[in-house]
Amino acid sequence: MSRRSRIFLALLLIYVAGIAGLLYRVVLDIDPRYRESAEEALVETSQTLASLLEQDVVAGAVNTARFDALFRSVYGRQFSAQIYGLHKSRVELRAYVTDAAGRVLFDTLGASVGADFSRRADVARTLDGVYGARTTRDVPADPLTSVMYVAAPIRWNGEIVGVVSLGKPVQSFGQFVEDARARTLWVGVGSALALLLLALIVSVWLVRPFGLVTDTVRWARRQPRLRPRQLLRYLVGTLRASVHEMRDALTGRNYVADYVQTFTHEVKSPLSAIRGAAELLQEPAMPQAERERFLGNIGREAERIQEIVDRMMELTALETRRVLDRSEPVALGPLLEDLAASARPAAAMRQVEVAVRLPAQPVLVEGDPFLLRRAVSNLLDNAVDFSPAGSTVQLALDATARQARIAVRDRGAGIPDYARDKVFQKFYSLARPHSRKKSTGLGLAFVHEIAVLHRGGIALVNAAGGGAEATLVLPLSG
Repeated sequence: MSRRSRIFLALLLIYVAGIAGLLYRVVLDIDPRYRESAEEALVETSQTLASLLEQDVVAGAVNTARFDALFRSVYGRQFSAQIYGLHKSRVELRAYVTDAAGRVLFDTLGASVGADFSRRADVARTLDGVYGARTTRDVPADPLTSVMYVAAPIRWNGEIVGVVSLGKPVQSFGQFVEDARARTLWVGVGSALALLLLALIVSVWLVRPFGLVTDTVRWARRQPRLRPRQLLRYLVGTLRASVHEMRDALTGRNYVADYVQTFTHEVKSPLSAIRGAAELLQEPAMPQAERERFLGNIGREAERIQEIVDRMMELTALETRRVLDRSEPVALGPLLEDLAASARPAAAMRQVEVAVRLPAQPVLVEGDPFLLRRAVSNLLDNAVDFSPAGSTVQLALDATARQARIAVRDRGAGIPDYARDKVFQKFYSLARPHSRKKSTGLGLAFVHEIAVLHRGGIALVNAAGGGAEATLVLPLSG
C-alpha cells in the first residue's frame, strides 16, 4: 500500500472515529435532556397542587378529601390525544401527600397510606425547606419501571405542614427518547455517508486529473512522432476510461468478490478430479497401466488449474488498465500471416486448414502488437477447436475509411441460441466437439478487454451458410 493510500485511510479512520464519538455523545445526551424537560413540568404542577391543598389546611392539619376526589375524577376521564407518534388515552401522573412527620396521608395508588416516607429524598429535602426530587424503580431489576418524583411543600402560617410529591413514569416519555435517538442516528449516518460521497466525487473530479496529466505526458514521451489527431484520440479514450472508473467507484462495483467466487467454482472440478485420482493411487494392487492413467489425469487437471490462474491474472491486469501502456503503428497483414502460419501445425493435427485473405493495400492500426497477436490467436484457437475434420478456418482482413475488420470463421455447428448472450462472460465455455471438454472460459473475455483498450469492438455470430464468425473491429492509424 502506498504512503498516499495509508494517509487517506488514516484520515478516513479519524473522520469515522470523530463522527462516531459525536453521535455517541449526542445520543447519550438525549435521555437527560428529556428528563430535565419532564422534571421542569413536574415542578410547576407540584407547586400548583400544593397551593390547592393549602386551601384545605385546618389548624395545621392537611385535609386530602378534595384531593382524593380530584384524582378519582382525573383517572376516570376518557380522552384521545395523538402527540406525534404517541397516542395518549389515560393520565399516568401519580401523587402522594404526607404530613409534617413524613407519614403518608394520601396515595393515588392506594398502597402507601400510613407509610413513613420521611427518609425518602423528595420528602426529607422538602421538609427541610429545600428542593426535593428523586427517581425510583417500582421493580428494582427493571429500569423501565423508573418513576420521577418532584415534591412541593404545603405551608400554613409560614410553616411546612406537609408535602405533596408528584410522580411521572419515565416510560411515558421513553418513546420520545427512542424516536429521537433513532432519528439522530439516521441523520448522523446519512450525513457521514453524504460527506464521504462528496469526498469521493471531489477526489475523482479534482485529484484524478493530475493522474491523467501524468499518464498523458508519459505516453507522449514514448511516441516517435506526436500528431494532434493521435493525441486527441488518446485523450478521449483516457477520459472515457476515467468516467468508467468513477461510475464503478460510485456504484460500489467489486471485482474481487466476483473473481473469488467464479475462480472457486471453476477450480472445484479439477481439484476434485486430482483428489480422487490421488486416493485411488494409494491402492497397492493397482495395475501399472491404471496408475499411469491416473497420474496423467492429475497432470492434465493441474495444467488446467495453472491455465485458469494464468489467464485470470492476465485478464485482471487488462481490466485495471485505463489505456494502453504501449502503442505503435501495427501492420495487420504481416501479423495475420504470421499467426496463421503458427496455427497451421496444430490445425493440421485435426485435419483442419487455415486460409488467409488480405487486401491489396497495407492496413495499419494504432495499438499494442503483443496484445493484438494474443487476441487474434485466441480467436484462431477457438475456430480450430470447433471446426470439423476436413474443413477450413478462414482468416480475413478488410478495411473501410476508418476501421479495420479482422474476421475469423469456422465451419462448425455454430453458437447455440442459449449461449449467444453468454460467450463473452468470464468462465463461460462450450464443450469442444472432438474432446467434449471445456476451456477456461476466459479467452473471449480476454479478447473483449483487448478490443476495448484499442477503442474497438468484438462480435461473435452465426455465419450465413453455417459455422461461427468472430469479428474484431479496430480503428485505423492516423
